[in-house]
Amino acid sequence: MKATLVLVALCATALWPSPAPSQPSAIRVGSKSFTESYILGEIVAQIIDGAGEARPERRFGLGGTGIVYGAIASGDIDVYAEYTGTIAQAILKTPAVTSVEPLRAALAPLGLTLSGPLGFENTYALAVRRDAAQRLQLRSISDLAKHPTLRAAFDPGFLERPDGWPGLKAHYGLAFADVRIMEHALTYPALANGRVDVIDVFSTDGQLARLDLVLLDDDRRFFPPYAAVLLARRAVAERFPRTWAELQGRLVGRIDTATMTRLNALADLDRRPFADVAATFLGDTARAPRAARSGRELLTPGRELVTLTVEHLELVVIAVAVAMLLGVPLGILAARRPRLAQVELMGVGVLQTIPALALLAFMIPLFGIGTVPALVALCLYALLPIVRNTHAGLASLDPRLVEMTTVLGLTGWRRLAWIELPLASVTIMAGIKTSAVLTVGTATLAAFIGGGGYGTLIVTGLALNDVATILRGAIPSAVLALAIHAAFEGLDRLVIPRPLRGGP
Repeated sequence: MKATLVLVALCATALWPSPAPSQPSAIRVGSKSFTESYILGEIVAQIIDGAGEARPERRFGLGGTGIVYGAIASGDIDVYAEYTGTIAQAILKTPAVTSVEPLRAALAPLGLTLSGPLGFENTYALAVRRDAAQRLQLRSISDLAKHPTLRAAFDPGFLERPDGWPGLKAHYGLAFADVRIMEHALTYPALANGRVDVIDVFSTDGQLARLDLVLLDDDRRFFPPYAAVLLARRAVAERFPRTWAELQGRLVGRIDTATMTRLNALADLDRRPFADVAATFLGDTARAPRAARSGRELLTPGRELVTLTVEHLELVVIAVAVAMLLGVPLGILAARRPRLAQVELMGVGVLQTIPALALLAFMIPLFGIGTVPALVALCLYALLPIVRNTHAGLASLDPRLVEMTTVLGLTGWRRLAWIELPLASVTIMAGIKTSAVLTVGTATLAAFIGGGGYGTLIVTGLALNDVATILRGAIPSAVLALAIHAAFEGLDRLVIPRPLRGGP
């Protein structure tokens, strides 16, 4: 496994042009993949831009806490908005420490620091429809224990975190008939349509301002305080003291709960761009176009589609090319060494069982965020069809036919290149084609670690529950998959000998 990772990284580095080093005056601003984090990230970026001491570099939509914290810990981003309860529970694993000063002291050895509280708390809560709350007499979370037949839908993070469903269930003795995992933005329509009865929400969600929901009281005080703060690399705060002072001066204690809820509603319900929402809060609507110049919100639909297509195509082409360089030799080795074949195929197959987001998160400590870790993960996922088909194509050749080649004096690599590989080319090309088409879809997940591509639109659309934005990323991805399939049909004519292609 380790050798494979190193080899893939070396191949990806060789094929991918080395990125130009970041300008020394750049401050990289990150965000998670939900509305409030996008907005706070954009507010921070616009303040940095206005301070004039450094330019902001936006790296938004980086998935959940594990991914975005891994990015700041590895130095791939410099600042992002976080919450004290999350820092205590999910990052430092010290649930008893919830105030800013002790958290700042605990983060200091890690090279990180905190701003003061921004002025609001975005705590977890459980929500039900008002009619259900009245009918079942639900006022607090404790009341849910009397109704084990209820159905719940929770965000993936809430289902996994100790300060989420696992701890809440044990703390209150809860048991539901059905607990589903669902993207946070999609839980609201599921609740409104009656498909579920209970969902987890954030107390500043924009949709709470306009939906008739009841937030259940945390009567046994399970959830810790979740005061919003800025988590930053201490070296950046020290290097740009004027910018750090500007951020604290304009944000600490300046955003109350009502304001944050209103800003979230502007994005979630009014479909306002994040840059516009941030500029509205800062009172400088003229700055939004200038401040968003490094983002995608100002691109025309045509230019945006071209940019994302180039990024996505680069991910797919490079990942599949490296997977071919690795997979075909591995398949040949498996065909030559039957005892090694099962171990090798099993090892490559195990890679397919790792959830894609988990594999991407695993890459961050090794390669940071951006294109390189996305390429490594995509290469590993692309290996199985190529290795398996290469092995199957060579192993299924008639041994008598292969032995006859010795009469022609063909042995070793000449027999492999002139006889065996051409005869197995139909099966091998089918594996490469399958790998390429699957990689088009898998590459959309690269956006969760800043890899770009069509996934950028899909992640943003999921955060906003905006079907149109999701389709703007999903439809071109499907079209690209069809185009690649058609391209391989043409490539088959060049690679596969004519008698093996069938037809006239």
